[in-house]
Parts: sequence; C-alpha cells; structure tokens
Amino acid sequence: MIFITVKFRVRPEDAEQWPAIVEEFTRATRNEPGCLWFDWSRSIEDPAEYVLVEAFRDDDAGAAHVQSAHFRAAQQTLPQHLAETPRILNVTVPQDNWSLLGEMAVPARD
Repeated sequence: MIFITVKFRVRPEDAEQWPAIVEEFTRATRNEPGCLWFDWSRSIEDPAEYVLVEAFRDDDAGAAHVQSAHFRAAQQTLPQHLAETPRILNVTVPQDNWSLLGEMAVPARD
C-alpha cells in the first residue's frame, strides 16, 4: 500500500472553514476504488494546521488519484487557502491495513 501523510498549514482566516473547503475533494477521493482511507485531523498545538492521512491500494491507485479530475481541481483551488506549501511523507509499505499497537493492547472486557 502507499501510505501518505501531508501537513497543510492553512491561512488563519480559512482554518475554521477548512473541512468545508476540502469536503468535495475528500468525498471524491474516498470514493476512488483504490483509496483505503483519506482522513483529516487538526493539530492540537496549531489550529491552522491540518494533517491528512491517506492510503492507496498500490501504485496504480495512487497514480489514478493524482490523475483524477478532483485532484486537478484541488491543485487549482486549495493553494489560495494555504499559508505555505504542504509537507508530505509518502512511503510504500508491505501491508494493506493498520496493524495493532501491541504495546497498548486493550484487554478483553466483560
């Protein structure tokens, strides 16, 4: 799977509206057949920073994503809401889902 994490520093005046600004892009990406997940979080320390955690089944799915009409539209519309160029980590990992964090295993409850 291709695992990607991107940090978006949003212009402060757009920070509260960011989820609505990316709503259509998010919905379209989640509907791609090769998308495993596409999840936004907001930084606790910096309310103008959003973190996107996304994963795609394989290289073909990742290529289809960046060639999609909704990705091209996001390239045109999202930068006007950003304070700086997003920072990305992009790796291929030999798994297809999240692993359990054994160091914090939750015991079975009755």
